[in-house]
Amino acid sequence: MITRTTTATRLGILLAAAAVALTGCASTTDSSPSDSPLPAGGTVTISDAWVKAADSGMSAAFGELTNAGTADATIVSISSDAATSLQLHETVENDSGDMVMQEKEGGFVIPAGGTLTLEPGGNHFMLMDLTEPLVAGDDVSFTVTFSDDSTYEFTAPVKDYSGANENYEDDGMDMGTDSDMDMGN
Repeated sequence: MITRTTTATRLGILLAAAAVALTGCASTTDSSPSDSPLPAGGTVTISDAWVKAADSGMSAAFGELTNAGTADATIVSISSDAATSLQLHETVENDSGDMVMQEKEGGFVIPAGGTLTLEPGGNHFMLMDLTEPLVAGDDVSFTVTFSDDSTYEFTAPVKDYSGANENYEDDGMDMGTDSDMDMGN
């Protein structure tokens, strides 16, 4: 009986050592999840998000996007039930020197470990053809889609805001009777 216990103990030690050795081999040949960048939807967050109150027509969403990932994250689209159409907008100087808003070609890039600020007079999420009035105190839900097809959802409060007028490049969008929107700073 002592011989059996000793043999069983030795066999158990050998099996445990073999398992440790095999685990060590497996970890050196397989890539660990931390070696691969996470999907952008899992590394990007927004802080200080808010949406401009509006009775109808257009509005915009703002905030600070942070990318905690090891790879750049590119936002290619945004959606919300608050509007029938949403675009990624930038503010640029046109040929006549006026600051105008236009759709951002190629999307918004949030650098790895960096931030992108969405603000009046700068980059923002544009809501066009609102489905109902956006009233201060309400919340609006959004889904951001990245170039890697991952998504990120967030909710932003609606706030009253008044600023200077900014213009839109006329690219065929129906902007009602006034092509100016009170969004600047």
